[in-house]
Amino acid sequence: MKSRLLILILMICAVSLKAQTDEKQQIDQLLDAWHLAASNADFDGYFSRMTDDGVFLGTDATENWQNNEFRAFSKPYFDRGKAWSFTAVERNIYINESMDFAWFDELLDTQMKLCRGSGTLKKENGQWKIAHYVLSIAVPNENVSELIELKKEKDSLLLLQLSKQ
Repeated sequence: MKSRLLILILMICAVSLKAQTDEKQQIDQLLDAWHLAASNADFDGYFSRMTDDGVFLGTDATENWQNNEFRAFSKPYFDRGKAWSFTAVERNIYINESMDFAWFDELLDTQMKLCRGSGTLKKENGQWKIAHYVLSIAVPNENVSELIELKKEKDSLLLLQLSKQ
């Protein structure tokens, strides 16, 4: 009796692990296709992989794009035939137990050199969609002081403006 129970538990664990692996592969393929759509200036292919209420946070402190705003901002880049080109060189994907919500981080090779992307995905009608994406420029720790000096004036003005809101 105990051996049957143990076998049943092991089979359930194996099935669950396979399902998680399959979901992670789907997410990995979705993210690669999303980045490729931008490189190929495929506007519909790019935005069809995001939720209707998706958010994109860019590298500039003022870039907090809700989906419709991000579409309007991005359209001229896509219309010119090339938006941006990001290629993941490392990616970690995590999925909740009910397998309807996921989060990830990725290291990207971009025209800005190394960047970090991270975000969340949710399942809508059985399909994974990007709900929130954050892009940041990877700065080596030994260069942070230089970067702070470079952006100090603009950041100070923005902080002053934000404190008055």
